[in-house]
Order: sequence, then structure tokens, then C-alpha cells
Amino acid sequence: MSIDRSLKIKGALSRHRNVLTRAERIEKLKDEERWSEGESLLGLPKVAHRKSHAGRKEAPAKEAVTEEVAAEAEAETPKAEGKES
Repeated sequence: MSIDRSLKIKGALSRHRNVLTRAERIEKLKDEERWSEGESLLGLPKVAHRKSHAGRKEAPAKEAVTEEVAAEAEAETPKAEGKES
């Protein structure tokens, strides 16, 4: 018998979930300062839970990159002194 493919992945249970547990909702409400310790655990307000994606890094301007490369190349190459053979 084979193993179901959802069980093969190590982080399969850590994927994004649309539904939060009560403890997760309370934690999120505390972060937003919408819940205090004395309030009831029942009838909690709704909490938006959105999956966030990492933003792309902006590439530096091509002109700045070429200037940096030219400056590095100039600094690394030894300058030829006026040697005559």
C-alpha cells in the first residue's frame, strides 16, 4: 500500500489555512488591541487572515551598476608606469 502524497511532505500541515483556532484569533485580536483579558471567549469578532507573499526585490539601476563595476575594475588593475624597454 502506498502513502498518500499529502502525508509525504514534511511541512504539509503548515500551509495557509483560512480558518483560525480560537487561540490564534485571540492572539491576533491582542496584537490589534481589540481584546482584553476580562472579555468573554465566546462570540469573538471576525479576524481577517490573509496569506502574504514576499515582495520582489527591485533591481538596481543599470547605470549605477555599470559605474560600480567600472570603478572596481579600475581599482583592481595596476596602472602601467612609463617603462621603456
